[in-house]
Amino acid sequence: MLLFTLLCLGFTFIAWTNVAAVLAGAGKLYNDPERLPDDGVMLVFGCDDRIDGRENLYFRYRIDAAAEVWKAGKARCVIVSGDNRTKYYNEPERMRQALIEKGVPGDKIICDYAGLRTLDSVVRAKEIFGVEKVVFISQQFQNERAAYLAKANGIAEYTGYNARDVEGQGGMKTRLREVGARVKMWLDVKVLGTRPRHLGEMVPLPE
Repeated sequence: MLLFTLLCLGFTFIAWTNVAAVLAGAGKLYNDPERLPDDGVMLVFGCDDRIDGRENLYFRYRIDAAAEVWKAGKARCVIVSGDNRTKYYNEPERMRQALIEKGVPGDKIICDYAGLRTLDSVVRAKEIFGVEKVVFISQQFQNERAAYLAKANGIAEYTGYNARDVEGQGGMKTRLREVGARVKMWLDVKVLGTRPRHLGEMVPLPE
């Protein structure tokens, strides 16, 4: 009986952390760029552009989504935030180059090289880049988690544009990992008080 009770409590906790992210994104995430408010700062979440030598569709779809928002005139500049762990691995620079190829002006793109996690990217957008009005660019599952983190960290004006999701086995693995990521999200905010690994001095955004 005790084991059953513990299992029920564990399942309820996992379910709640996942629902919490959905609620944070409710009414804030869009599939049509025209519905976004004007003059926001896009925050594009990083990932590798290739996996095992093949194109990473998560990367492509996020770049496509960011370009759509830019062409709709809904953003004044773009932060590309990701991992730059070595000189051979640089997510922000690859995103920057891909956006330039899509027609986004290079002088309107700023790289955040310390976006090691979604939490780091969101908090750094506020505390390092001074963003007050942010538009998240990623697949819906990550945008929902970013919305929760934004709300928890005092970013009142947040929206998101949902990039196309990835289907098939790769997409299923990502969605399963997301369940655990939302548990960690809740613990970071409510229990651990986790902060970004790297902060530093403020960096001005492009005019």
